[in-house]
Amino acid sequence: MDLLKSFFLQGGFTDDEVEQIAGNFSCKNLDKGDYFVEEGKISKYLGFIENGFFQYYINLDGEEKTTYSLGANNLIASLVSFLKGVPSKENIRAAITSSIWIISKDDFRELQQTIPSFKDYYIGILEWQICCIEESRLDGIMLSAGQRYEKMLYKEPDLIRQIPVQYLASIIGVTPRHLSRIRNNLRLAN
Repeated sequence: MDLLKSFFLQGGFTDDEVEQIAGNFSCKNLDKGDYFVEEGKISKYLGFIENGFFQYYINLDGEEKTTYSLGANNLIASLVSFLKGVPSKENIRAAITSSIWIISKDDFRELQQTIPSFKDYYIGILEWQICCIEESRLDGIMLSAGQRYEKMLYKEPDLIRQIPVQYLASIIGVTPRHLSRIRNNLRLAN
């Protein structure tokens, strides 16, 4: 819970506010392959990733297509499903054994009512998430698979070693075989 409290302390909340916020979260452990959100079900929780890595993906013509990925110290949700109470169009699954702190939509809304600065903080988080999603979307269009791999290697080197190859390949948008070629080419270049 220390990482969760630290996350909110960095957001400018007082110690008392952080205690109140953190008191509304509960810990959930997920094994590799466990779902945080499943397609067709309503996302009832917002989560904070204490450790682990999550893959957002859709099933398209029987094939998994990764749309986004997140590691530790981030908030996680199927936002449209969580905010609107509609079935999710995506899956969110733990790519490795992970621990998250979850809060229900009702408790989350209650915090917005009882801590005035929490609503402003929440808006800031949404803006940041939108920027991350846009960066990911643009990277998928503008960067080659090799460049996407290099960027991930630079930004999250520890995760590269933990993520199963098939998930990593899907995140980058290639087959595991193509990922192997990208890795070999990088080794030869260095």
